[in-house]
Amino acid sequence: MNLAKISANGQITVPIEIRRLLGLKSGDKMLFFQKQDGEIVVSNASSEAIRKAQSAFTGAAETMGVTSEKDIQVLVDEVRYGEEK
Repeated sequence: MNLAKISANGQITVPIEIRRLLGLKSGDKMLFFQKQDGEIVVSNASSEAIRKAQSAFTGAAETMGVTSEKDIQVLVDEVRYGEEK
């Protein structure tokens, strides 16, 4: 268990063990949310955003017929140059 004290300004120092577990470094943002059972969860906001994006794009490559790095390069070229190759 780790303990942190809240300053008069509402600031806390996140213990090093927790920063390591969450992959936090100076300047990172932390996300706080409450689960339905009332439990408060703290996470690395950047990691959470990446997980949500990954979840949102699950299956997109298969839907678009992207099966190789060449297919990815074709898509990048279409976006960059506005043409199909």
